Amino acid sequence: MAASAVPGELGLSIVGLGTQYPPHALETKSALSTLSKRFYPDSPAMQKILAINRYTGIDQRSSIGTPDHPIVNQAAAPTIAELHQTFMSDGVPMAVSAARKALAEARVEPAQVTHMVSTTCTDSANPGYDHYVAKDLGLSSGVEKVLLHGVGCSGGLAALRTAANLCLGHAMRGRPARILVVALEVSTTMVRSEMDSINALQETRIGVALFSDCGSAVVLSNGVGEQAEPVYELLGWENCVIPDTEDDLGFDVDPVGWKVVLTPRVPKLTQAVLEPAYTALMSNLPSLPAGYRLPADFDWAMHPGGATILTGAEKAMAITPEHMRASYDTYINHGNSSSATVFSVLDRLRSKEMDALAPAGRVRDYIVGCAFGPGITVEMCMLKRNLAVASRISGLQTPPETESEASGPSEDGGDDRGSRLEAVESDAFISEALEGVELD
Repeated sequence: MAASAVPGELGLSIVGLGTQYPPHALETKSALSTLSKRFYPDSPAMQKILAINRYTGIDQRSSIGTPDHPIVNQAAAPTIAELHQTFMSDGVPMAVSAARKALAEARVEPAQVTHMVSTTCTDSANPGYDHYVAKDLGLSSGVEKVLLHGVGCSGGLAALRTAANLCLGHAMRGRPARILVVALEVSTTMVRSEMDSINALQETRIGVALFSDCGSAVVLSNGVGEQAEPVYELLGWENCVIPDTEDDLGFDVDPVGWKVVLTPRVPKLTQAVLEPAYTALMSNLPSLPAGYRLPADFDWAMHPGGATILTGAEKAMAITPEHMRASYDTYINHGNSSSATVFSVLDRLRSKEMDALAPAGRVRDYIVGCAFGPGITVEMCMLKRNLAVASRISGLQTPPETESEASGPSEDGGDDRGSRLEAVESDAFISEALEGVELD
């Protein structure tokens, strides 16, 4: 197969995806309150966070451990060295598993991987975690590696954009590129650090109620040489920074890990930038078929940074929860896993369960991917889904059942397990719940 020779077409495609969540789920109704009662005195700020936690719209957050895990039950919050050790022991295997799934679907052998682009915002070391993932996968010692840092929740799409430019460079030289893109985040181990700040400073730090753990991966091909049938074609992308917003969204290094920076301005800032970013993206794409012009003409793979990010996108772009069904589904069932989330959303979007929830019953061929990161940085891309490729996913991407998530009926006698996606048919479940809760 040769790279595309059609003017404006890039010949880039995602030929494999993989997602790996950890084996535990932190239940919204109990996880934070357990640690609060165990280690902190009652205070207005802690009560405010516990109230917000109940109304995030998240049912459970995927985690490498339960509230009884030793790393969150020490006398003091774990040090950055202890967090790194857990990232390597519990996080790297997730990245390896996700990468193996993506490579298997792409029918790419480890020796065929030409580049590896990785990202994380929850660890920092030299060599980076990508070195150990590559080693476990058996990638060639000559594979070209790039590790992105400082890009936070936008890291998945930033890594994809970086891989796309590397692909195009190889295409210009007539050489095949099969790039493994990996995102890995272990956020839940920093809960004690965040709760320490809430207690000591009496600050409203809502990140503690949102973040989760995940490893995800995709394989990007430039179409030179034989390749598996595309799952998604990558048609183009846009990247920009909202001026003077670096103090609004961030993840600052600290002796006990990293501290979330998240101001009340973020939802309005991100909502306001969506339309100009979308317009810029559309202006740089090859001609799309008739019927693909307005935002509501597309499906959306939006990074679910929080409930207000998703509902803000609906208002700004005149789209419905069903357009972002995989984003809501991932958010409800796993929480926000930072950079690793967007690939999980794309993986979930192609499932039969999500197809059944498409707006007006029509699955779109074209998908807008979008994520926000520190800066505030906006990453947006256009993908074309290959509907002829049957999804290998069936059912929710849920972790194995744990002691804290034992099977059995819920308190009202029903079975609560499985998707709560019916809730996204309206944002009332979020707006009503947040009514009266001060977020600033």
